[in-house]
Amino acid sequence: MISVGMSIGAFLILIIIHWVYNWRNPRCNGKLPPGSMGCPLLGETIQFFTPNTTSDIAPFVKERMKRYGPIFRTSVVGRPVIVSTDPDLNYFIFQQEGQSFQSWYPDTFTEIFGRQNVGSLHGFMYKYLKNMVLNLFGSESLKKMLPEVEEVAKNKLKRWSGQTSVEMKEATANMIFDLTAKKLISYDSETSPENLRECFVAFIQGLISFPIDIPGTAFHKCLQGRKKAMKMLKTMLEERRAKPRKEGTDFFDYVLEELQKNDTILTEAIAMDLMFVLLFASFETTSLAITLATKFLHDHPLALKELTEEHETIIRSRENPASGLTWKEYKSMKFTFQVINETVRLANIVPAIFRKTLRDINFKGYTIPAGWAVMVCPPAVHLNPAKYQDPLDFNPWRWEGVEINGATRNFMAFGGGMRFCVGTDFTKVQMAVFLHSLVTKYRWQTIGGGNTVRTPGLQFPNGYHVRISEKDEKIL
Repeated sequence: MISVGMSIGAFLILIIIHWVYNWRNPRCNGKLPPGSMGCPLLGETIQFFTPNTTSDIAPFVKERMKRYGPIFRTSVVGRPVIVSTDPDLNYFIFQQEGQSFQSWYPDTFTEIFGRQNVGSLHGFMYKYLKNMVLNLFGSESLKKMLPEVEEVAKNKLKRWSGQTSVEMKEATANMIFDLTAKKLISYDSETSPENLRECFVAFIQGLISFPIDIPGTAFHKCLQGRKKAMKMLKTMLEERRAKPRKEGTDFFDYVLEELQKNDTILTEAIAMDLMFVLLFASFETTSLAITLATKFLHDHPLALKELTEEHETIIRSRENPASGLTWKEYKSMKFTFQVINETVRLANIVPAIFRKTLRDINFKGYTIPAGWAVMVCPPAVHLNPAKYQDPLDFNPWRWEGVEINGATRNFMAFGGGMRFCVGTDFTKVQMAVFLHSLVTKYRWQTIGGGNTVRTPGLQFPNGYHVRISEKDEKIL
C-alpha cells in the first residue's frame, strides 16, 4: 500500500511539474518574445495592478523593457499577454484591426463596462454604434454645441471665483458630466431626485484595482456603482418610452427611435452599455486632462503667457469683443492645440489598449500565437526619450508645426486605427473653450495639497486645489 501511495504521489508530482513547465514555456509555432509567465494561474497579475507612484512609465512595464526589450510576454488574470512598447508593432496592430487583431479586454473589464460595451463589439455592429455616436460628437454637432460649451465654462468659472478654493478635478468633472448628461439623456443634476454622478464616483474609484469581488474591496464598490447607474439609466429609458417626445432632443430619443425600427440591429442591452460608457468616457478623461493642463500652465509661466496672448488676440480681433467664440476662432488656436497635445501626451489617461490576435503573427523575429492578448502601452511611446527630448518635461513648443490627424507611431493618446476615439474632437473643444474662458478673464494659484501629480493615471494624491480670481485689467 505504501509503495502504491508513493507511486501515486510521484505521478502527481510529475503531472504538476509538467503543468508548471508548460505554463512557463508556452507552445508556439516559432519564437515567442522573451519574458516571464509568473506563477501558474496568477501569472504576474499582482505586479501588473501595483499602483504607479511615479510620473514615468509604470515600473511593471519599465523594468521588463530593460530586461527583455520593447516586446515581451507575461500573464495577467490567467491570460497570456504580449506587451508592446514598440512603435512599429503598435502601429501594425492598429492598422490590422479586424484582419489580424480585434479589440479585447480582460473579463474583469467587460464585467465593469458591460458584456455588450462598444469596446467588445466588432465588425458591422461596432461601425453602426460608432456612426450613432458621431451624431452626437461629430464636428457638425460640435459646431452647434460650441456656444453652450462656452456658456457653461463661463458660468462655472464665475461661480468658482467666488469660492475660497476649488478642487479642479472634481469641479471640472461635474461641469462636463452635467453638460454631457444633458445632451445624452436630458439629465439635470439640480432638479433630478437621483444623483447619477455619485454612481460614477464609486465606479471610478475601483476601475483600476485588483479584481476581487468581495464587499469592502474597491472592485466590489466599482461593480456596485455600475449596477446602480445602470438601474437609473434603465428607469429613465422606461419613462421616456412610456412618454415619448414629439421631437427628439437628446441621444436617448435617438436610441429609442433606433430600437423601435423593425429592421434594427440595436438591442436594449447594447444601448444601455453604450450610454454608460459614453457618460463615463466623456467627462472622466476630459476632466483629468483639463486639470493637468491647468497645473502645467500654472507651473510654466512662459507657456501661460503665450497661451493668454493667443486668446486675447482672438478677442481683440472681433468687431464685438463681448461676442462668443466662433468655430473659425476655435480652429485658429494653434498654440492651444500644442498645449492640448503636450498635456494628453504626459497624461497618458489610457495606460493600456488591449487587442487579441486572430492568427499567428510574425513580427521582428518573434511569433505571437493566435488567441493571445496583446497590450499596447501608450506611456512607453509618449515618454520615449529617443523621440521626445526630456520626455517628462512639459514643452508645448515641441508640437510647433506638427499636424496631428489621428494616431501616429509616436502619438496615440486617443487610440488608433478604426477604433480611434470618436470623442477626440469633443475633448479638444472642451479643453480649448475652458482654457479660453480661464486665461482671458481669470488668474489662479495653487493652494494646500496637490503639488504632486503623477501619471500615467493622472492621480492627485491630495487633490489639486486652486483659488480662482478675476483679473483687474480689461482686454483692449
